[in-house]
This record gives sequence, C-alpha cells and structure tokens, in this order.
Amino acid sequence: MATPITLAFAVLPILSLLVSPISCHGNPRPMSLRNYTTTSRYTTSSVPAKSAAGWSSGGATWYGSPYGAGSDGGACGYQGTVSQRPFSSMIAAGGPSLFKNGNGCGACYQIKCTGNKACSGRPVTVTITDSCPGGLCLAEAAHFDMSGTAFSAMASRGMADRLRAAGILKIQYKRVPCNYNGMGISFKVDAGSNPFYLAVLIQYQNGDGDLAAVHVMEPGGVWTPMQHSWGATWRANSNTGKPLRAPFSVRLTSGAGKVLVVRNAIPAGWRAGRTYRSTVNYYAT
Repeated sequence: MATPITLAFAVLPILSLLVSPISCHGNPRPMSLRNYTTTSRYTTSSVPAKSAAGWSSGGATWYGSPYGAGSDGGACGYQGTVSQRPFSSMIAAGGPSLFKNGNGCGACYQIKCTGNKACSGRPVTVTITDSCPGGLCLAEAAHFDMSGTAFSAMASRGMADRLRAAGILKIQYKRVPCNYNGMGISFKVDAGSNPFYLAVLIQYQNGDGDLAAVHVMEPGGVWTPMQHSWGATWRANSNTGKPLRAPFSVRLTSGAGKVLVVRNAIPAGWRAGRTYRSTVNYYAT
C-alpha cells in the first residue's frame, strides 16, 4: 500500500541561538496545514511490560541546577532552546533504551512518582533532549535523568527540596504524544554545511516527536535519504560532484512510521547556522 503523505509549504527564516551545546553526560558528538498519518512500519527498542493502565516502571535522577534545564543543550543538539518555550526546561536525558543513539531525541513521556512522601503522584511531561549513557542510567530498563525543573515538578507543594534530596526515585512512565501548541517544525542548518554538504537539526515534531527517517529533495529531483548524523541532526552529501540545489523539500518519517512532507523547508539562499521554521506540523494526537 502506498504511504499517504501531506504536502506542506510556507517556511519563515529566523536567526538561530548562538549557544554551544554542553552535556552533563559528556560532550555530544561533533557537533496550520494538515497532514495525514500512516500505520506504523517501525518497531522500537524493548521496554518493560506495561501495567493495565499503560504505565511502565523505571528510575529517575536529576542533574544540573535545582530549577534549571539540566544542561545547555545536551546530546540531541537542541542547544539553548531546552530552557525556552516550548520545552521550558521540562526535559530529561534518557538512558540507552530511551535515547537510542539519538533516534529517541524529541520523544515525549509522562513520569510520576508515588514511593516517596514528597511525591505528588501527578504526572509531568518531559521531552528527551540528552543522553545518560552510564552509571545509574543503566540500572533499570528505562531511566530518566531529569532536569532539576522537571524532577521538582513531581513534588507536592512545598516539598521540592525534599524530593530532590532523595536523589534517586522509582517512577512510572509512559510514552505520550508531543504537543507544541501550533508551533511549526523547525530546520536548523548546521554551521558546517556548504554547497556540497547539508546537515540539518530538526525539532518540535508533534505526535511521535522522534524521527526514524528523513529524505530531502532538490527542485525537480527525487527523494534522497539523509543519514542520521548525531542527536537530532541529519545530513546529505552531493553525490554528483555538483552543488546541491535549493530550495530543499524535506520528508519526515516519525518513529511510528507517520509521514509528513514539508515543501521548500529550506529556501534558496539558505545560510549555514540559520533556523528555518515551517508553518506545519504533525497532528498532536
């Protein structure tokens, strides 16, 4: 069966934040129009069995400052946007089963704790923006090293200090759709891009949040697969010996196999280091 897709258009340029990504878990690798979704064609890494209510068991710690964003960017490459809307510091570094060598970047989860007297029991929603590759992050099948802001948000009123003092928590979690409230998907052209090499950081996908595949198309050309570079960055090289030709359309395939096409996502006259924000996105549910 052919995969249905949606065609999407307008893209507006905005200046990128000039902030270098720093991770508390080691440096990362070198640095509305509607859409139609399809049935899943991809599987994900194994996770603990879910309870009847859809919750799975895992662990949580926190890093960074008590009310900070954990790191100034992290291994997904989102840089200073992690502390700004829509992330608003509600982020986490994922253990290997969640980070998935960068393929888990952008996925959203609800997390709640009940085993500590300071826990409110109310779930909070976080986005995976960083990697926690070792130590306690290998102790459970799924571990979230949360920002101080996100970890504190699980506490009952006035109990955030006490909850943070616990340090390590047993938690319950479940995957949930990301919802960026009308924000379009953005495409940041990597500073190392040139006429023969294009690398793009992609973020703010509604729904699944993560990406399983990205394709790029030049005017009048065919869809060419981009290679996963690191974190949320995908790259393509000219294989003809000629410069790549913009504007570039981009076809996104989410982790669950849902497809969205953004026409002219990166315009003619693009510049390395700039971010181009589209007016389109996946459905949030």
